[in-house]
Amino acid sequence: MTSIERLALRCLLPGFQGTSAPDWALRSAALGLGGVVLYGRNVENRAQLRALNAALHGARPELLVAIDEEGGDVTRLEATTGSSYPGNLALGSAGDIALTKEVAGAIGSELNEVGVDLDLAPVADVNTNPLNPVIGVRSFGSDASAVAAHTAAWVSGLQGAGVAACAKHFPGHGDTSVDSHLALPVVGEDPRIRTLEPFRAAIDGGVQAIMSAHIVAPTIDAGPATISRAIMTGLLREEMGFGGLALSDALEMRGLSNGRDVAEVAVLALIAGCDALCIGGHLADEEIVEEIVGAIATAVKQGNLSERRLAEAAARVDALAGWRKRQGGNTHISNEIGMAAARRAISSEGPVHVGREAAVVQFESTRSIAAGDVPWGLAASLATRGVSVTRVEDVDAAEGKSLILVVRDLHRLPEQRQAIEAWLARRPDAILVEMGVPVCRPSKARAYIATNGSARVCAEAAAELMTG
Repeated sequence: MTSIERLALRCLLPGFQGTSAPDWALRSAALGLGGVVLYGRNVENRAQLRALNAALHGARPELLVAIDEEGGDVTRLEATTGSSYPGNLALGSAGDIALTKEVAGAIGSELNEVGVDLDLAPVADVNTNPLNPVIGVRSFGSDASAVAAHTAAWVSGLQGAGVAACAKHFPGHGDTSVDSHLALPVVGEDPRIRTLEPFRAAIDGGVQAIMSAHIVAPTIDAGPATISRAIMTGLLREEMGFGGLALSDALEMRGLSNGRDVAEVAVLALIAGCDALCIGGHLADEEIVEEIVGAIATAVKQGNLSERRLAEAAARVDALAGWRKRQGGNTHISNEIGMAAARRAISSEGPVHVGREAAVVQFESTRSIAAGDVPWGLAASLATRGVSVTRVEDVDAAEGKSLILVVRDLHRLPEQRQAIEAWLARRPDAILVEMGVPVCRPSKARAYIATNGSARVCAEAAAELMTG
């Protein structure tokens, strides 16, 4: 392997399949691979995850193990059960900066214990568009100043536990109505008006990394932010003064790769100013790593990418690994703060107490690709608290029982709004529980609970409220 290829390899953070490290990942690590990104598919339990990360670090101690552990709706550590921590919207609703820092510290403690180096969190987006299909409850809210304060607190808490934070998705994915996993969103507002404020707060707070968004901000550049030099270098580096690691969001997401080869996109991202390139949500094998390394080396040889820019990017990966190495030993923090925060985040109006028997209607929502297939809902949490729960699909089947209607982001689902109105017309005593963004409360909903997220702990807090 040439020196250029080694620099290229250092800039890659691929994913892989399975709950143990494949041989190719270990070989690549030994050759100088920058890091890996873990997904829910890689996590079986804490002991397995600790062993997996030990094997990866055994191949190269400086390898960065990264993961998306936002808490709330986006969890990898607890993808099979739901998170023990409420997400950003819940923390923003609680409105306590110290609480946000404490929750992030507890998450960082758990990540440190299993050998994770870099958490691809927090989401620093200002959710100014309620119809946003991919941010929503992942944001601290719609007020830029409040989002900035909570973002800085989250970064401080996580990094205080010795795990690097990564604010995302720069320059702001909140003012969009398209999921960048599926297509290329265009923001309607100049990011300088308000959506940069949380990123400035993160930078001022010493955030180690910032992740790009596959969005177009037409007031700055006509191209996607990830491959825009005006955004990733001009705005992030020169205007905002960020000196840490700039990561791309996953290169194979359609918002970026549609109509472009992934290896081509990798080169363009490096030229634009990204230092580390995330891949592996779908393209998770040795071949894609080799293809991208080859494309980068060819770009340097042809003069399209300077060796100096590539070396700078690789050096920033090394700098983050050095920061991680300098962190002290881990102090365990109890996850009980998660339940305390979920309780603080809940709001309710009307008679929300349930009897010993309850009929639950759960209206399914479109699964977010970012969150994955994480279980949600209230039935299990109510049953744990001694309620005899029956899932029903017909109002007559709920006769004689407390009726609970469970929704997630009702404002984005007009057909469900019509169905909810019909249920409430027959059962005005029904309790409507919104586990998404609570901006749509039907006029007939006399009993209403907003959990501000669908994490397991949010469901448990709601069940506690309904049975207490």
